[in-house]
Amino acid sequence: MTDDRTAEAGGIRATYDETETERILTFSRDGSGPQGSSGTAAIVQNIEGYAMLKVRQTADGDELERYYGFDMALDHAGELLGVSPHDLPIPAAAEDMGM
Repeated sequence: MTDDRTAEAGGIRATYDETETERILTFSRDGSGPQGSSGTAAIVQNIEGYAMLKVRQTADGDELERYYGFDMALDHAGELLGVSPHDLPIPAAAEDMGM
């Protein structure tokens, strides 16, 4: 981990960011990991941190689904990237999403 807002593992980079209205956890897969393909996925929550989590293909893309739990949102993000949700690195700043 390079800081509390980024994490990397298995060819996947996770970046946590905040806008005026949202908390955004973006995953990007560079194709160098064991699965070999690339892609992106984002998990988004309102800035207050209490609303349902939204899964998007990209940070500013259209909402694909909403989830109450972080684990379910991670499962969908892993599916979009073609990896197990357990393989997704989580930056420290994003560990409380969905709580």
